[in-house]
Amino acid sequence: MPTTGSSSPLLLHDLPAGLRSSFFWRSGAILAAAGMLAGAFGAHALKRRPGVTADNIHAWDTASHYAIANGLGLMLVSMHPSFSAHRFAGPAILGGGAVFSSSIITLVLFKNLKFLGPITPLGGIVMIAGYVALAV
Repeated sequence: MPTTGSSSPLLLHDLPAGLRSSFFWRSGAILAAAGMLAGAFGAHALKRRPGVTADNIHAWDTASHYAIANGLGLMLVSMHPSFSAHRFAGPAILGGGAVFSSSIITLVLFKNLKFLGPITPLGGIVMIAGYVALAV
């Protein structure tokens, strides 16, 4: 059992660099696959749901495209040799991208969950901050 001040394997920044990169590679692949599944659902089944508007379809497309782009981006940056030095970028890209896309998808499917509306831009800000962190 870890003692206070000891390293915890549950904290991603405490993982060895190779394991950390592997985690973000796999997470990126899962995020990209989820975006592709969402895109396929949106193209085939979403339009048949009652009450779905053209704006809903556009929002859904945006969510699936961002999930794919962030998944591929995360896979790409996880291969960079200096990626393991970043403690913020990977979690921010993964978490922000997932929150951004999933909140849009949830809002389209469940219109009564309007409280999620303000969460979408927060996910986007965190996601963007992750990419900016790689540049500085």
